[in-house]
Amino acid sequence: MRKLSLLIITCVVVLFACQSNQKEKAESIEFKNVNSSIGKSFSNLKTLDTFKIELTGRKPEDMVLNFSIKNAEGIEIYNAKLKGTELLGSTDPNIDLSKEKDQIIFLKTIANDFFSDDNFLEPAVMPDDKADNYTPDKALYEELKKSGLNGFKYRLGKENNIYIAWSEKEKKVKIYYNCC
Repeated sequence: MRKLSLLIITCVVVLFACQSNQKEKAESIEFKNVNSSIGKSFSNLKTLDTFKIELTGRKPEDMVLNFSIKNAEGIEIYNAKLKGTELLGSTDPNIDLSKEKDQIIFLKTIANDFFSDDNFLEPAVMPDDKADNYTPDKALYEELKKSGLNGFKYRLGKENNIYIAWSEKEKKVKIYYNCC
């Protein structure tokens, strides 16, 4: 009888351990840093610049989204480091990001969608577009209308898109539009 009791207890412990392990696996997500790049014309319509995005860190409070652009000569012309907590803090309040797992998935989705076709603006400004209150540099806006150079937009949060383009006059990347 004692052996039977010991066998039953052992089976219950093993069964519980297996179920607990399966639950942990179901609730955890596989962590893999995002690291991708793409070539697009940006600072020069005849050459390709390299756009690179990298998401590093294992926990939302440690995660950083690094975005950079290098011209055809390999010179970095733009770099932005966005903290995961900043991206999470400016999201739609209707999105439930109370769990760390959901926060990580959200940040990875932002990184994976960073180079969607909608974000590459060809050209940055159409010839008949008019500058408005969301145009921080009207001279650059007019320059882009004439040059026909391409732009790129990325999201900082629910209501904040940054539009950047190369200023041929100033030889640097600048924000030409900042809006919802």
